[in-house]
Amino acid sequence: MALSADTLQALIVTELNAAGFATQGEYARGEQLAAALARAIVTHITTAAEVPVSGGSSAGTYQVT
Repeated sequence: MALSADTLQALIVTELNAAGFATQGEYARGEQLAAALARAIVTHITTAAEVPVSGGSSAGTYQVT
């Protein structure tokens, strides 16, 4: 399964709400924060993460997508 910034954002918003943060309303910026965090996390993982496969015909190191 590919990483999704939108799915991660929804999870972050859910956790922020559960922790008592306001993510809705005139001055709330929780959803914007969640979107920025999700994009940064997905970008970092997809550009830096590697998965080593040590055996078999697929042996090697592969980039996470």
